[in-house]
Amino acid sequence: MTAFDDLSLLRTFVCIVESGSISAAARRLKDAQSTLSRQLRLLEKHSGAALLRRDTHGMSLTESGQRLLLDARNMLAHAEEADQRLREGQTTLSGHLRLFATIDLGQSIVTRLVSRFLQINPNVTAELGLSSRPLRMIQEGCDVAMLPGKITDESVIARPVGQMVLQLAASPSLVKVRPPVKEPADLEAWPWITVGGHQFWNTKELTLSARNRPDQTIHLSPLLISEGVTSIREAVRDGLGVSVLPEFLIREDVRRGRLVRLLPQWSPPCLPVHVVYAGARLLPTRVRAFVDFAVSYITTELRSKP
Repeated sequence: MTAFDDLSLLRTFVCIVESGSISAAARRLKDAQSTLSRQLRLLEKHSGAALLRRDTHGMSLTESGQRLLLDARNMLAHAEEADQRLREGQTTLSGHLRLFATIDLGQSIVTRLVSRFLQINPNVTAELGLSSRPLRMIQEGCDVAMLPGKITDESVIARPVGQMVLQLAASPSLVKVRPPVKEPADLEAWPWITVGGHQFWNTKELTLSARNRPDQTIHLSPLLISEGVTSIREAVRDGLGVSVLPEFLIREDVRRGRLVRLLPQWSPPCLPVHVVYAGARLLPTRVRAFVDFAVSYITTELRSKP
């Protein structure tokens, strides 16, 4: 007998890992803790290796456990899809979506697209996680992620949906008390606010491009680094410093005079945006439908003009 012959053992293992402890998993599954402990020991016997390390400080996965967790999730997803096809047919859209987005994209464009998708498909429910630290979101059980920036996980499929236009912005109050800006180098002495996270853009230097001009790189000494672009926008509004911000996020502030664009002829590199999902598993109908909907929706949003 192998570790993959009994799906119930794999479900128990995944539930224990996701719950953080055997006792928490027992409450979630409404089963006896001793039963789950016995199933875990049986799975470790079939695997021929310890899967979890347990001590007084908690529980962690061994290297074998990490490999099995990914395989188990994929197998259970295949089983779920097969069962769904048997029960409701391939054309029915129903079930639960586990979605992920970075904070600022998630609170704006992604929330609107999820809302629209759920209104169109009333038998689907969704859970949307927001974080600017998107590492391993698919391995942690997410169905679909919508992410700006570099995609470094080779195990996922990343469908490009466009580019996020970035612009230099500051508050009118800050502009009034600083010397006039004519060239990018003039901004090096300004107070800067930058975004944290290597997948977005560099916090120490910024390269700007202009038509018929060589690129210019300026070096930054940030006064504030924040993981949230909306947070940065608030600090820029308050006059703390200058920053690079997505055009869609500052469009209304610029129109109302709360922010001004600096050196509009100079542009930071655009930030690519992708819809990301697991590449090594059969996708349920609701996931495939959501991916197609998200690609179309975000592409249209990013192409919209002020």
